[in-house]
Amino acid sequence: MPALVYKTSFQMTGFRFGILLMAAALPLLAASCAGRNGNDGDAQGTETPDEVQVPAIGFFTDRYDSDTVSVKYGDTFSVLMQRLGMSGQDAYALTGMCDSIIDLRRIKAGNTLAAFYETTDSSRTLKYVVYDHDLVHSTVFSCDSLAVWNYDKPVEHVRRSADVTISSSLWNDMIDAGASPALIMNLADIYQWSINFFTLQKGDRFRILYTQSECEGQLVGIDSVRFSLFDGCDGKQVAAVLFDTGEGGSNTYWDKGGVSLKRMFLKAPLRYNRISSRFSYRRKHPVTGKIKAHTAVDYAAPTGTEVYAIGDGTVTKCGWDPTGGGNRIRIKHMQGYESSYMHLSRFASGIRVGTRVSQGQLIGYVGATGTATGPHLDFRIWERGRPIDPLTLNSPASEPLDTAYLSEFNALYESYMREVGATPAAGTVSAPQIGEATATDGREAGIAPGSASGSES
Repeated sequence: MPALVYKTSFQMTGFRFGILLMAAALPLLAASCAGRNGNDGDAQGTETPDEVQVPAIGFFTDRYDSDTVSVKYGDTFSVLMQRLGMSGQDAYALTGMCDSIIDLRRIKAGNTLAAFYETTDSSRTLKYVVYDHDLVHSTVFSCDSLAVWNYDKPVEHVRRSADVTISSSLWNDMIDAGASPALIMNLADIYQWSINFFTLQKGDRFRILYTQSECEGQLVGIDSVRFSLFDGCDGKQVAAVLFDTGEGGSNTYWDKGGVSLKRMFLKAPLRYNRISSRFSYRRKHPVTGKIKAHTAVDYAAPTGTEVYAIGDGTVTKCGWDPTGGGNRIRIKHMQGYESSYMHLSRFASGIRVGTRVSQGQLIGYVGATGTATGPHLDFRIWERGRPIDPLTLNSPASEPLDTAYLSEFNALYESYMREVGATPAAGTVSAPQIGEATATDGREAGIAPGSASGSES
């Protein structure tokens, strides 16, 4: 009889090592005894029994009754295990074995564990307790042999695709198409310089090729977006090809012709919610009721939503705005541009007048300070002192892809375009100039549900 085969990959401590060694040795001992009794088997070979394969978790879960239990407020690990059926002495001993395997402080009130019991007509004995850290990682506590180990469920990396046309909002339409919120946020990061996700409109289309990690059919996370193509209903087309030059740009995305998606300014200073009020030289103020110019875009968002600098620059104002703007930051950028962020609940650590900030750096948090009816960000841009509608601002692209890689890049781009069934838009790709308006300017839709009520300063 062959030895039992244990195909496990868990980390272990306690007496279980000895038990496994004994389990592996028993079949060898039985074979030796059989040999001495003259039962060596046919010389031509006998049928070999199937190997017993222990699951990766370390035991056969279907051989036990199981309960799901919740950690109560005030529970220590020892108290919890005693409540599940362990003796106080064993629970104390098991606690001491956990130090190198799991930080028991991670198991908090409200967390759930699975308890496995061996049941007979007259008894119910606790055998194992399993704590799932997440979809993949778990810790197993063996309650009779007193051992602790970690194990990971197998993870698959699956290539997926999505084809979504906007009918209500990117968020809702992506979810309806079976895509995950994680994919949406990946797209928002990829296109943060070239597409304002707060201004998408009905008919805009995204086609995406990506790879995601899955565990037992559930999403673990997005590994990478290999290719994405945005087709605006106005004819605007922006591709995003993940292309690694091997020079530190492994996460760099490029448009057709090797044009970089990264630009001088981000398209928006937030990564959440919707636009509640638009740039206008004639708008009725919601608090005072007066008609006055509102040369800004208001982004409605919950208090505490992070606000980011749209570009590199120097903070020229950081403090209270006496004209109703509340907590306000103003940043001076290159080429005569300035940006302003008002009604902040507070400033980010280290932000003060004279601070140099980089594009995408956290500078503050959305609030409702000053003259405001609710939490929102009042965002403004000036070009040499002249107010500019932030939604019409398109800044130049960064340096294009090195021509040494263009042939390889173009072949990859064309392959992806064929895979998603797309045709390149007419015309050549060129980097837009600062201040150049496009037909997509001023369009409205949301990136996420549950936005706060619109409010303006």
